[in-house]
Amino acid sequence: MHLSIVSSLDSQCREVAAARLGRTHSNSAVVFHDLLDGSVVLRRVYRDGQLFERETTVLEHGCLSCTVRLDVIPTAERLASCGFDHAVLALPPGVAVGMVVAELRQLSGNSLVIDNAVLALDPADMEDHVWDRHTLFESGFTSMPQDDRTSGEFLIGEFGQVDTVMLYAGLGAELAGDPRVDSEAWGCGVELLGELAPHAAVVGSSDEFRPGCYDDAEAAARTRPGTVRVPLDEAPGLFSTVLHKASRPLHPGRFREALPQLAAGTHWMRGRLWIASAAGVRIAIQGIGPRVWLESTGPWLADVVGTAGAGADVDAVLDWHPHHGDRGTVLAITGRSEDVDPGEIRRLLDDCQVTEAEMVLHPGEWNDPFELSETL
Repeated sequence: MHLSIVSSLDSQCREVAAARLGRTHSNSAVVFHDLLDGSVVLRRVYRDGQLFERETTVLEHGCLSCTVRLDVIPTAERLASCGFDHAVLALPPGVAVGMVVAELRQLSGNSLVIDNAVLALDPADMEDHVWDRHTLFESGFTSMPQDDRTSGEFLIGEFGQVDTVMLYAGLGAELAGDPRVDSEAWGCGVELLGELAPHAAVVGSSDEFRPGCYDDAEAAARTRPGTVRVPLDEAPGLFSTVLHKASRPLHPGRFREALPQLAAGTHWMRGRLWIASAAGVRIAIQGIGPRVWLESTGPWLADVVGTAGAGADVDAVLDWHPHHGDRGTVLAITGRSEDVDPGEIRRLLDDCQVTEAEMVLHPGEWNDPFELSETL
């Protein structure tokens, strides 16, 4: 059976997208899963626009992953056994496509094939989502108090996972009586989408859509911490992305001082860092709206295998240095063009690099303001 997976933060966008995807096959079921208070999952199944199943399930642990493992996946398997050719899985708001893909990978001998992973959204809300400091729970998108992701973090994560973005005016537009599609905010959101998800097919309500074949390996490569993907089109517009690389390690103190300036006004900052105080660790950095964080992703490939051979990812092969291997800093910053100054970003990052004299210092001699040496 073929699957179309839909994620969203907006229930109206999700319903319209799911119904549209349900019409791509003649023998299709459309399933809406919603995680309610009290660890209750509400499941509604439609065929030809008619509701034929409505059930609630109480989960012992009402978390998002349990919702996928104990309700979403079993429902897909059951529909396949009933003879459906296609099913649309409309996920609860805040549930990531990657959770479903990961569970499907673990099923051996299953006949479930993903056509498309789709994010349904109202582009007029995108900038507000990116800069919203509230968690998904605080904003009412999920019933899980422990879910401390912001809406911007959810969307950026989904942009890496999905291959298609469907655009619809959400509940806010309907309540305000605003057609949205002709609004400045809508056009701004569509342009920002081109910077944040350059790989994705963007489908409007009047655009043609044809089912494809989801490439989960490519999605995994896009979402690997520290990976950098940038738009091919560098034409100036409302938004732009600056990519810069530094071939020498970064001075931890100088980088800490420069980080607030690098992050100021940034919608999305991502990349990997080579920091002198933890020179053997590949540090991934990500900043989405008001939040910035660093995490260890393990040793550099050059410290493990020494060459860009077996086991090397695409980024390592393309950026392999004859002396440093895959070690190095690669940083991409996306924001409004008036807030993202390529010259200033490059100056700040270049000034953070250690000098030739500092290169001879042992890692233990460096101050470690990020406490990265503890990851060694």
